[in-house]
Amino acid sequence: MKIRFIISTVFCCLILLKIAYSADRPNIVVILTDDQGYADISFNPEHPKEVDTPHMDALAKEGVFFTQAYTSGHVCSPTRAGLMLGRYQQRVGVYTAGDGGRGFDPKLPIFPAFLPDEYTSMAIGKWHLGLDNDYPELKWHAMSRGFDEAYKFMGRGGHDYFESKGVNGDDYAPVYRDKTRIPADEYEGYLTTRLTEEAVAFIDRQMARSTRPRLRSGATPRQAEQASPFFLYLAYNAVHAPAQAPREDIDHYRNKFPGISERRAILMAMLYHLDEGVGSVVKKLKDTGAWENTLLFFLTDNGGSKAMQADNGSLRGFKGSLFEGGIRTPWIASWPKKFSGGRSIDTPVISLDILPTALDALGVAAPNETSFDGKSLLPLLSGKSDSLHSELYWNSGEPKGEWAVRQGDWKAHGFKEKYELYNLTDDPSETKDLSKKNSAKAKELFALHAAWHKEMKRSEHGGVMPAAEAGSPVESSKLSKAEKEKRRAERKAKKE
Repeated sequence: MKIRFIISTVFCCLILLKIAYSADRPNIVVILTDDQGYADISFNPEHPKEVDTPHMDALAKEGVFFTQAYTSGHVCSPTRAGLMLGRYQQRVGVYTAGDGGRGFDPKLPIFPAFLPDEYTSMAIGKWHLGLDNDYPELKWHAMSRGFDEAYKFMGRGGHDYFESKGVNGDDYAPVYRDKTRIPADEYEGYLTTRLTEEAVAFIDRQMARSTRPRLRSGATPRQAEQASPFFLYLAYNAVHAPAQAPREDIDHYRNKFPGISERRAILMAMLYHLDEGVGSVVKKLKDTGAWENTLLFFLTDNGGSKAMQADNGSLRGFKGSLFEGGIRTPWIASWPKKFSGGRSIDTPVISLDILPTALDALGVAAPNETSFDGKSLLPLLSGKSDSLHSELYWNSGEPKGEWAVRQGDWKAHGFKEKYELYNLTDDPSETKDLSKKNSAKAKELFALHAAWHKEMKRSEHGGVMPAAEAGSPVESSKLSKAEKEKRRAERKAKKE
């Protein structure tokens, strides 16, 4: 009896220790917006008069804003691949939206696979890391890559905001709940709002199953800590094309700002719903008591789209470019329990850093066979360091051959063998080429990129984007005739 009692006691203690340890681990929330302009957030002093994002601003004021934050890609899918891997996506042959949209090796572990078993994870929104043309196998699906739940669409990136269909000839691009396709005639609502509702519901579900300790005298429910942490990847497709928003919201902006174009008014209406979504997610985290111990990242996937009339402020270039306007992003980090907010950090960081930061926050080491290019941001956020990367690299793939390297204040930008040099501290708009005046530094950065690029895997498709994506803000390729017929037959069978 004594032995049984001792074993039972030890077992109970281990369970309690596990619960206590889990309760100390933060929730991880990544909010990724799509094609949002660098100045299309009113926290940016350069924002135009029509931009008003109170919820994003509140998050920036309460958290830490990175003033020189980058994405690893110049278009949607490469950035998403790099974020999920914690490594330069070029290491797996992803250079363009075409590469990422086709999907990379499904056996490679991505973000949720690195998290402890007690984490419940959900992917919401735009996936853009593989197609569903192998349905029902769905080897590229988020739930085949480690996520526990999903409410998302696959395809090339663009999706209608009011109907379950894609763009550029893709007449049916279903939204998935987990691995089940939602029939087109059963889908309704404005997509940005639907994604927000799913995120809020997921937080509610996770907090409802939490084991909460008895509150101390005088404590509020908000101070209670959860026992089962979660990872939420909320990848909005707003404000990516197609330009769609409720008519009343478009008219509101046209009437209030008569000088802006119809397309700009649509973008502002789309941005309004996106900002409301961010506010709803943050409010739910606070109302459920999860906020204090949630490590949250907010950023966009690349620069604003010129075709959508996004505003990147004084930065040069737009989405699809490796100038600052194509790769610099509004980026906010928050974890009230561990570091103070209400400040900004000027140190250059990159979207590859998110996964290593999350693992550092959890006290989890990556497997020995995994080597991240990203680095933990916690030393910066806690004030223990003011530097992170010695160099940052970009490459858009062939045939364009655009590339860039940042080292300290210096940035080299080029197309294949031709390149220029800029000092980003003195010239953040990249207007003054200093490559002749500082030829040694320009040659050094050119050589650094060449050496880095040799380590990368070449694209299986030459890095070439499908024709529908080239020069277009809509990253969606046309389906083959056979695939269209197959999908029509599937829909017909369901109706029957």
